[in-house]
Amino acid sequence: MHMTKNELSFEQREELYSTLKARFEENKNRHKGLEWANVQANLDANPKKLWSLYEMEETGGEPDVVGFDERKGEYIFYDCSVESPKGRRSVCYDREGLEARKKHKPENNAMDMAAAMGIELLTEEQYRDLQKLGNFDMKTSSWVQTPSAIRERGGALFCDYRYGHVFVYHNGASSYYGARGFRGSLRV
Repeated sequence: MHMTKNELSFEQREELYSTLKARFEENKNRHKGLEWANVQANLDANPKKLWSLYEMEETGGEPDVVGFDERKGEYIFYDCSVESPKGRRSVCYDREGLEARKKHKPENNAMDMAAAMGIELLTEEQYRDLQKLGNFDMKTSSWVQTPSAIRERGGALFCDYRYGHVFVYHNGASSYYGARGFRGSLRV
C-alpha cells in the first residue's frame, strides 16, 4: 500500500485509537459528559488530525480530550503527559531564536515542530486550564505561545508547576534546556 505524508496505516490508526480510547476512559475528569464514540467519529472524518494526534503520541505528549467547542462542534485535545513531552525537549522557541545562536544549536525549535505536526503551542491561558485537570510539569517546563511584544524584544515565555502554583517565566527565545519542551493543542 502506498503511504503519503500525514497518513497512517491501518495498524497505526487502530493502535492509536486503542491508546486514545484507553486514556480517554481512564481520565474522565478531563472531559466530563463526553463520549468516546463521538470523538472517534470526528477523528474518522479528519484523517490529517488523526495523523497530528499520532505525532503528539509518538513524541511523548499523551494527548487527551480536555473539552468540546459546541459552537464549532470540535473536540479539543491537549498534551497531557505528566512532564513536558520527551520527544520535544531541548528546542529553542522559534526559528529566529534558533538562527540567533552562534554555537551549540539544538536540532529544532518549538514553533516549527508544532507546525510540522499540525498542532499549536498552548497559550498561557490554556496551560493554566490544563493545570486545573492535574499537576503537570512538576520537574520540567514548557514553552507557551508568546505575545509579539515580548518576542520582538528577543524573549519567549514558558510555564511550569511548582509549590502548588503555575509559574510563567521568560527566557531568550534562543535558549533551550533538556527539561524544557512544549505542549500542544489540536481541535478535531
